[in-house]
Amino acid sequence: MTILQILFAISMALWFLTEFLYKNLLKSGKDDKKDKDKSTLNILWMAIPFSIAASVTASYVTKIPITEGQWILYLGEAFILTGIIFRYTIIRSLGKYFTVDVTIKEDHKIKKEGFYQYVRHPSYAFSLLTSLGLGLYLNNWLSLILAILPPFLAFTYRIRVEEQALIEQFGEEYLEYRKKTKKLIPFIY
Repeated sequence: MTILQILFAISMALWFLTEFLYKNLLKSGKDDKKDKDKSTLNILWMAIPFSIAASVTASYVTKIPITEGQWILYLGEAFILTGIIFRYTIIRSLGKYFTVDVTIKEDHKIKKEGFYQYVRHPSYAFSLLTSLGLGLYLNNWLSLILAILPPFLAFTYRIRVEEQALIEQFGEEYLEYRKKTKKLIPFIY
């Protein structure tokens, strides 16, 4: 096994471990308005593991390389690690306001600084960057599509649900913030 393969295995374990811990430790509290989730958490927990398993499987059963160069493995691994690290950083920056289920806390405030001045959902953006990294690391067009499409669709649904809850809670303040920022990719989308 090469050092890159070992790093990939460690990063995949780290990705799983952090997401598992988020899911089990960062749920809403008993006093929170938690009737807003509409099964988005369950959908994400089906979409992401499916996309990982399907993209890895596709890389073994099909040979549709993105490139012949080894550089793509390094780029993919860099995206995986960047996604994991920055998602963790963003979750920490939200503190008690981050929950894995769509929830409005009693004293909830809209975060508008840091990454949030560019995108409304940076945690999801970096999760998708991790998925993109997986698809690139596997160096297979089908794997790339399977690594990105299911989580992207699940996050798109969750964003719609989450933003509706935020509009209900904050009204014009959130609508104004939404006009000034993009959903997932700064200056683009």
